[in-house]
Amino acid sequence: MLWVKSFHIVFVASWFAGLFYLPRIFVNLAMVPPESVAERERLLVMARKLLRFTTLLAVPALGLGLWLWLGYGIGRGPGQGWMHAKLFAVVLVLGYHHACVTLLRRFAEGNGQRSHVWYRWFNEVPVILLVVVVVLVVVKPF
Repeated sequence: MLWVKSFHIVFVASWFAGLFYLPRIFVNLAMVPPESVAERERLLVMARKLLRFTTLLAVPALGLGLWLWLGYGIGRGPGQGWMHAKLFAVVLVLGYHHACVTLLRRFAEGNGQRSHVWYRWFNEVPVILLVVVVVLVVVKPF
């Protein structure tokens, strides 16, 4: 079980690294002047590659988490309310990941852009979600 848990932590940390950096690319994309086509295309290529890699990291993170939860029974049984809250936070992380997919698609289409300030705030969401998940897993407050 410790091997599964170790790799789960590694893949979750790697997945979040991508979720931390991808919106930073969105900030840069929002600041590109319209006449700077080459810069915009370079940032789009970087964002697509990072999103693809981040998605590939999310799959084993989720799979190993399911293995821990269903296979070893971690977080099941009475007094495990923290796991329900953690699973809800994981759903929010998946929603955030999907939002990144949608935002990148809009950037590629050239429409629906928001200000770079909005993307800077959007970039803070995974930090908050990671703190919530870590506190729930370590402290198990309920």
